[in-house]
Amino acid sequence: MSKSIHILAFILTNIFLSGATQKPNFVFLLSEDNSIHYLRLYGYEYGKTPNIEKLANEGLTFNHAFSNAPVCSVARSTLATGILAPRAGLQYHRKTATGKLPKGLKPWSAILRDNGYFCTNIKKTDYNFSTDAKLWDKAPRNQKPWAGRSDKAKPFFHMQSFGSSHESSLHFPPSLMQKQATIAPPNKIDLHPYHPDTPTFRYTHARYFDRQGVIDSEIGKVIKNLEEDGLLENTFVFFFGDHGGVLPRSKGYAYESGLHVPLVVRIPKNFQHLIGHERGTRTDGFVSFIDFGPTLLHLAGIQIPKAIDGKPFLGKGITPEELAQRDETFGYADRFDEKYDLVRTIRKGHYKYNRNYQGFYPDSLHNFYRYKMLAFSEWRNLYNSGNLTGVQKQFFERRPAEQLFDIQNDPHEVKNLASDPQYSAILEDLRNRLSMKVKSINDLSFFPESYMVRHALSNGIAYGEANSKRISNLVDIADLALFKLDEARPGLLKAMKSKDEAARYWACITCAVIGKADPALVKGANELLHDQDLMVRVRAAEFLGSVRAIDPMPTIYEVLNSATTEQELTLTLNTVVYLKDHKGYTYDPSMVKFKFKKGLVARRIEYLKN
Repeated sequence: MSKSIHILAFILTNIFLSGATQKPNFVFLLSEDNSIHYLRLYGYEYGKTPNIEKLANEGLTFNHAFSNAPVCSVARSTLATGILAPRAGLQYHRKTATGKLPKGLKPWSAILRDNGYFCTNIKKTDYNFSTDAKLWDKAPRNQKPWAGRSDKAKPFFHMQSFGSSHESSLHFPPSLMQKQATIAPPNKIDLHPYHPDTPTFRYTHARYFDRQGVIDSEIGKVIKNLEEDGLLENTFVFFFGDHGGVLPRSKGYAYESGLHVPLVVRIPKNFQHLIGHERGTRTDGFVSFIDFGPTLLHLAGIQIPKAIDGKPFLGKGITPEELAQRDETFGYADRFDEKYDLVRTIRKGHYKYNRNYQGFYPDSLHNFYRYKMLAFSEWRNLYNSGNLTGVQKQFFERRPAEQLFDIQNDPHEVKNLASDPQYSAILEDLRNRLSMKVKSINDLSFFPESYMVRHALSNGIAYGEANSKRISNLVDIADLALFKLDEARPGLLKAMKSKDEAARYWACITCAVIGKADPALVKGANELLHDQDLMVRVRAAEFLGSVRAIDPMPTIYEVLNSATTEQELTLTLNTVVYLKDHKGYTYDPSMVKFKFKKGLVARRIEYLKN
């Protein structure tokens, strides 16, 4: 009997050691369009997710995990590469042209493959970059993805997106609200303070709580499959949102509702020795999508490429105390489909700084996909009819150049503290941090998209490095919007006469952000209405039209009739929608004969025609 016990102990010890010495497996389970604001795990009563909560009890819950971008293709490109998208030209959704990663720089799933991992991905592979590296192995049909391994001892990485929480799940007809009751009680939920209290918003909000249950069930099936195959205790399981969403003012917007995602990492027993955290605990340390790839590489014992922007947050040498000290994240929002904006954010601790580089545009600027949702359309109708109050109107009004929010006391970012003297030191610190950040990454959004596509996409990182001083100057021109007019005027007039078309372009945008019909600035912008660069002409007309100095439409028609690329036309039509919907100018389709009518241009043409 004693001999049998010793033999059994020997076998069990060797099984454990085998599990502990091989490389860990990794599984990413992504809930699409999902911020923390809809899960019971983060304090929201009606977002019941027992399977995800079980993962949390057996792992680590992150109170501060962030997508760097509030929209899918940009967030996905960031996640896949570990690179901040504006540094490489990957920041526009959806892409009108594809960026090329520098030679030798591979997405980390390709690095895992190079190091013996079997890597699969179900559903989502739309990136804003192209690469010669093979990113994924073929997942077998109608089988568990990891079943495709030729060697069952081969480690694997599997990534799977679940669309039941996608924005489209809230694209329902009015009749559904009568036919299909929600599980979450619409009359008891707490609405976001910026949303109007209407039956439509209550139903939409409740329905999204219900979607969490659907996602949870799908997550549970994957966990069960891992358990049945004896793989669960050799596998790190990451559950997270692929960015925020999905009620109005979330997906596509760089508020916490668009960036702050749930993240749970289940810690497998056979690799718990790699993690300093106890199972069932939480951390306040800040992590973002650029950090996910480096974390997997570190856990797998693979060298992390120096070109990656992120750093690992789990594994040997990373203590819970060190992780808890991380308290900063960077976010970005650019073009979403046909709607242009340019927002950069820094969150440091519980303070959030939003830099609205085109703040004269309201958040509500029309976007086809956004307004397919009944709640979105109803919100706009209520604003147009004068039936909104207080913070409910903010979404439809021009934004300040900078916003400062105390997330601890104002989690929904409705009270801007930027003009409060009590917070001046915090404002200045975060303002400087953000300005340094966009300069340090050589943010390519300071070139018009049309220019970036022509000049930078073959190697955006290299182009940014070669033009670092130029980009820094453009950031300084944009930051003149933060000065008093008398202090900003000399710099703006100088930029208007610059030989650099991008400097002239930003001088006009900054004038529009300042929003005053200053005679000297108006005169300078008038001289740019016939600039050799079409995008400078558009921005000059946009500024002059926004302050009622001229009728901007003749210049706009000239540009629309001259432009030949999708990027030029999309940006110009964005200005048309702004001038028409928010400044009252009339757009006459008969004045334009487009040289390009596809893609995003077609969507704007259709909207303006109707």
